[in-house]
Amino acid sequence: MGNGFTLDWAYAIDALPILVQGLKYTILIAVVGILIGFIIGIIVGLGRVSKNKFLFSISTIYVEIIRGTPIMVQALYIYFALPMILGIKIDPLVAGVTTIAINAGAYIAEIARGAIEGVDKGQIEAGRSLGLTKFQTLYRITWPQAFRRMIPPLGNQFIISLKDTSLLTVIGVGELTRQGTIVVSSNFRAVEVYTAVAILYLILTLSISLGLRLIERRLHVK
Repeated sequence: MGNGFTLDWAYAIDALPILVQGLKYTILIAVVGILIGFIIGIIVGLGRVSKNKFLFSISTIYVEIIRGTPIMVQALYIYFALPMILGIKIDPLVAGVTTIAINAGAYIAEIARGAIEGVDKGQIEAGRSLGLTKFQTLYRITWPQAFRRMIPPLGNQFIISLKDTSLLTVIGVGELTRQGTIVVSSNFRAVEVYTAVAILYLILTLSISLGLRLIERRLHVK
């Protein structure tokens, strides 16, 4: 290059073992975080469509607070502020998973709310007229249809949460981005190393997108 810089991909290749180690943490945090976030999201989503004012209010407050604040601030709060309040020490990995779970839960709650409200009311009324309880109507009629509608946005949320793990570097989690930064701090080859980091993220997100399309085709999701 004009400034005397020359690309040397050997540095990226040498860094791969360390980057792959960080990649494992990235996948672990994203998968566990999204699974817990899914449970949180379904519970909160049901609260968002509940006629119980208390459940609706609590669910709405949670969603608005999480969606209205940056995930990096949430990570910093969980790792640094929460231990001061509770008088305990939180492991960076646990704090990272908790952050992803709580953050994803708020967005999944809105996905669930929209999917549930999108189910034809006539079908719900028909189920009730057949003598089904509210729970039976939800389990047999509303939920199966709502879940199919949720699949595409859930896949998108998983990709978002996967990329959000990169922000956990601020609390010292040894995920992919942090490992890349550690390598760069020792060899100063930012171009090659961060390009390798970006490619690894891209491989992950493209794989998820492909898998999601296959699931949508198999389930005939529109």
